[in-house]
Amino acid sequence: MARGVRTVVIVSGVLPERAGVVVIGGGVVGASVAFHLAEAGVPDVLLLERDALASGSTSKAAGGVRAQFSDEVNIGLGARSLEAFAVFGTRPGQEIDLRRVGYLFLLSREDEVAAFERSVAVQNALGVPSRMISVAEARRLSPLIVPDGLLAAVYSPDDGHCTPESVVLGYAAGARRHGARVVTGCEVVGVEVVGGEIRSVVTNLGPVSAPTVVCAAGAWSAAVGAMVGVDLPVVPYRRQILVTDRAPGVPDDHEIPMTIDFTTTFYFHREGRGLLLGMSDPDEEPGFRLDRSDAWLPRLTEAIAARAPAVLDAGVTGGWAGLYEVTPDHNALIGEAAGPGRFLYATGFSGHGFLQGPAVGEVIRDLYLGREPVVDVTPLSADRFGGSTRPRLEIHHV
Repeated sequence: MARGVRTVVIVSGVLPERAGVVVIGGGVVGASVAFHLAEAGVPDVLLLERDALASGSTSKAAGGVRAQFSDEVNIGLGARSLEAFAVFGTRPGQEIDLRRVGYLFLLSREDEVAAFERSVAVQNALGVPSRMISVAEARRLSPLIVPDGLLAAVYSPDDGHCTPESVVLGYAAGARRHGARVVTGCEVVGVEVVGGEIRSVVTNLGPVSAPTVVCAAGAWSAAVGAMVGVDLPVVPYRRQILVTDRAPGVPDDHEIPMTIDFTTTFYFHREGRGLLLGMSDPDEEPGFRLDRSDAWLPRLTEAIAARAPAVLDAGVTGGWAGLYEVTPDHNALIGEAAGPGRFLYATGFSGHGFLQGPAVGEVIRDLYLGREPVVDVTPLSADRFGGSTRPRLEIHHV
């Protein structure tokens, strides 16, 4: 399914007077949390989204899904989510156009090769079938690339990409089937705290009495945390994506893996008959800008010319800008605050929220129910930071 035309998932609902759990944010993480809570039998789950579902960062995601990370926590979240994506058609029940074409990292420096060799060893020990491959094999998998300067590559066949909006639709519909309520066009403007306990969530449509809040507000999470006095050091950064016309010199039936030139961060995967591509911009300043800018194009063009020059012959048919929600160490914030009341959070994914969304929903469900999470996310507690600092935009793992 090509995503050159942007779509959003629209669900309406009536705001109730009370709820057992209020989930703030209708992207993939919030929808996953609502689904897993409701499926587990948690009563009166309420998902609030100020716009339409999937209208924030989720709908702007590149759609990549993988378990190739360098540490056990992120590997675990990625692998668990891959399992969920593989059976998404039956649970919760939605076609997501999953393409398990693999992730291919291209390496051009000796230190990158050494780092990925270590990461592959950790991944393999946890059951991820990633492997170091030759440059020649990398070219067979992704024929648009040129080998100049490449030393090695890393590939995992279980990774791939799917359609983010469809994932949100599936989770939201599944949550509703299990009794959750989903209300869009509902902006949270405050949280009432009395005597150290959460009493209600205040919205533009009125208040909702509730003892528990889950913050899944993505790039807007710092403001939600501030409503209850919890520091969530999340800073928004714009990132941009382009979609091209038909990929030149590649048969339509040749599946191209998500291909990442690790040194430059330039990446691409097939999108319909064309390509979806992007690259991080180290000069990007923090902020909520969603306008498209040409400032990054010279650097992007240089990277394409060096690694996949044939892509320059494909016409650009569209594109969009979205937001990364970046933390100081580029790792997520997942956990439950010491107070007030019950305030749980799942945010700050720094570009990995979509691919980790299914597992994160399970983790928040387990934390809420007081049982051992499916993945130990203790290292991702917001308590690891003494305060918010401005992170550098150095996102290498697309």
